[in-house]
Amino acid sequence: MKLNRWMVAGFVGLSMMSIIDADAQYRRRTNPPAQQQQQPAQQQAGKPDTTGKGNLRDLNFNPPAAQQMQQQSAPPKYEYRDTALSLQTQVAQSMRNNYAVDRNLIKDRKPLAYEHIREDDAFFSEFIWREIDAREKANLSFRYPAIDDNGDQRFIAVLISAITKDSVLAFGDERFTTPISTAKIINQLAGKLDTVPVSDPETGEVTFSITRASSVNFDSIYTFRLKEQVIFDKESSRLYFRIIGVCPVLKRKVGNKVSSFDLFWLYYPDLRPTLAKYEVYNSRNFSGRMTWEELFESRFFSSYITKTTWNNPSNLPLASLIKDPLFRLLEGENIKEKIFAFEQNLWSY
Repeated sequence: MKLNRWMVAGFVGLSMMSIIDADAQYRRRTNPPAQQQQQPAQQQAGKPDTTGKGNLRDLNFNPPAAQQMQQQSAPPKYEYRDTALSLQTQVAQSMRNNYAVDRNLIKDRKPLAYEHIREDDAFFSEFIWREIDAREKANLSFRYPAIDDNGDQRFIAVLISAITKDSVLAFGDERFTTPISTAKIINQLAGKLDTVPVSDPETGEVTFSITRASSVNFDSIYTFRLKEQVIFDKESSRLYFRIIGVCPVLKRKVGNKVSSFDLFWLYYPDLRPTLAKYEVYNSRNFSGRMTWEELFESRFFSSYITKTTWNNPSNLPLASLIKDPLFRLLEGENIKEKIFAFEQNLWSY
């Protein structure tokens, strides 16, 4: 009998322990931790209420004093107006055919691939730097100020379109070592940002208009530099003029002197597909126009030499070697005659 009493007491003890453990587990499930209990309060403070009860922040309820303080400390209104460059590069498209014929050929034009020149066949080679002055009569097509569905017809606008639309990479030097971002080029042409306060005459509210000041007019860019290589191919017995780079030049008056600044350099082989889609102004036959790529390959432009590697061990431009502008032009013509005479002397008649 004593053994049975001890067995009953042990069984009762085990039953009490299991009941206590079950009660503790039930309390853990029904009572979340303190952090979880504070979560609804945090949602009411900074997050939208999804319970449907709402709160004061969701109803945008503010006391009158708080509203006055917010009105007094409200930040000024700014309005950004960028009208310097966008009007010169982006033009409205015609809603009707602007020509009597359908002109779809120019959209599909592609430049012809260059003939490959082996390094061993390059019997003669020199580098030449030229400048094209669009104010000359032979270069007036570079400044043709017309607007077409294809865009602005001025040559500087064609170069800007190649950068912004055709993703042609611009560089800061003639060796194409330092790329320039499109935003930097736009800032150079469009000018610096300026903040101008504008007040409403009726309400007296002051707003600040952010505009671009001192923008560059495309008509003021009339000088373009070319870097090209003259190569005589002995395999085809032909003298080639291969353009390497194109650079528009901006001339500004600094003090009492006019200085020239290179805006950017474009690698000409990358630029050729864009030049093949733009036509050059022809004053005698509008239907007989050529593309800009054909103009450069056919050498239908007037230029003067500013630098050469021919007999120039100091690698200086002609402006540093010859001070007189007239004699500088004559030296450029002398260099052209030397190249022409070199090719002619290779032949025997």
